Amino acid sequence: MTPRRAAVFRLRSSSSGRGAMKLKRFLLRYYPPGIVLEYQRRSGAVETKTIDLLNLAPDSDVEMLINQIVAEEPLISAGKKDTLRKMIYKLIDKIDNKEQQRFYLFKILRAHILPLTNCAFNKSGSKFITGSYDRTCRVWDTLSGEELLTLDGHKNVVYAIAFNNPFGDKIVTGSFDKTAKLWDGNTGQCIHTLKGHQTEIVCVAFSVQGNYVATGSMDNTAKLWDVTTGQHVASLEGHSAEIVSLNFNTDGDKILTGSFDNTAKVWDVETGHCFHTLAGHRGEISSTQFDFTGDYCITGSIDRSCKLWEVNSGQCLETLNGHSDEVLDVCFNMTGNRLVTASADSTARVYDVMTGSCIAILIGHEGEISKVQFSPNGAKIITASSDRTCRLWAVETGECLQAPCAARRPTRASTSPGPLRVGN
Repeated sequence: MTPRRAAVFRLRSSSSGRGAMKLKRFLLRYYPPGIVLEYQRRSGAVETKTIDLLNLAPDSDVEMLINQIVAEEPLISAGKKDTLRKMIYKLIDKIDNKEQQRFYLFKILRAHILPLTNCAFNKSGSKFITGSYDRTCRVWDTLSGEELLTLDGHKNVVYAIAFNNPFGDKIVTGSFDKTAKLWDGNTGQCIHTLKGHQTEIVCVAFSVQGNYVATGSMDNTAKLWDVTTGQHVASLEGHSAEIVSLNFNTDGDKILTGSFDNTAKVWDVETGHCFHTLAGHRGEISSTQFDFTGDYCITGSIDRSCKLWEVNSGQCLETLNGHSDEVLDVCFNMTGNRLVTASADSTARVYDVMTGSCIAILIGHEGEISKVQFSPNGAKIITASSDRTCRLWAVETGECLQAPCAARRPTRASTSPGPLRVGN
């Protein structure tokens, strides 16, 4: 397999134009690590350029990195080395996993009259939203547990929900009533009702830039909508079965859909054109995701495998096997060097993306694992299972860091020999 991202850092610019530029300020981005340069052109236009430090680690050679950045980025002069050094050490301090964090039951919130279907946080974690079979969505204050808003207006189950992160001022809800709704995240006012799907909407996503929202439906299509106007922009047609997963890449110019027709597709956001059909799975797709760079994506399937794909070519780079039952969820960490798969076989598996090797198997749940997620710094994984528990795991060792206490009877986890380590 071809090694990924050999460069120490990678530049992303908001504009490809040239001209005299003056650096105004540095901004830090902690997850994934990076430095944003805000600069002004001779015309007065203020733009940004991002230095992605995706390979930054606690043992990185900081001086070598500084010299490389100064040599290759004309906005940063040698006189800015001290500022750059301080910022890089701040990023390293965030990356370094020093603390032994423990979680405890904070609050139980009861307001929906029927079961929940989904939940999602805003970028900062200060608010979260819940969707329910009771046809409503509710917005909560995370710290106080106070219900801030009730989003009422759908005529059937609210199944898919999302904030427009990183902004957090808008919410999209997708419903079994065949519509999606855009809401003001501060007032709860319905801004637009998005009509056009023929059957239930089961997945929604905002582009990172916040200008588009996508909806996926059991009518075999996905649709793109303009967030400001609520107008339909494009229909993504080509799947022969329902679309159950969709997400935008970081740059917001591509969208990835996964379908029960056993394929995923990569689409151009501006035109709705399908770049590639990612075919090779022998079963329905359950989950999809781009990595942060947008160069790669992964697909999980009920055929018990996860596949890693190169986005530009549509080529399958690796098929990750090992689960004995359906893969239900897949996820990259923030820098894209690790991925994790969750399965109906009650385990999750952590893979090294560069080599395709399984580095740890997370054993301990007594039911299928339906959702999995990395912590922001990528050092921990949280899993959610049908055994009604969540568990916290160490990424590199597979050790279970926190599990529910078994007060009534011993569980499989209490008699387990420990995490199973797998060599390259």
